[in-house]
Amino acid sequence: MPEEDLVELKFRLYDGTDIGPICYSAAATVAMLKERIIADWPKDKKVIPKTANDVKLISAGKILENNKTVSQCRVPFGELPGGVITMHVVVQPSLAKTKTEGG
Repeated sequence: MPEEDLVELKFRLYDGTDIGPICYSAAATVAMLKERIIADWPKDKKVIPKTANDVKLISAGKILENNKTVSQCRVPFGELPGGVITMHVVVQPSLAKTKTEGG
């Protein structure tokens, strides 16, 4: 039964590279996924997110909300057993925060 509660996700970055695949609990929130993405972000990239608010996750063409769980965001694709779900990552740093932190 615990295996059914796990979802395998990978995150496609802006340059086509991936983070993952990694198994997550279906109860994990989008905010938790974003924290993991920031922790695992490759250090050699030109664009590096600083906070979870700098990251947008897109799955099935929709921007995912931080308070939603992985199971709420899943789109059933004919119930693919063992299939890896790819989510796209967009980095969008907050300009207001950047200006105030830089000063």
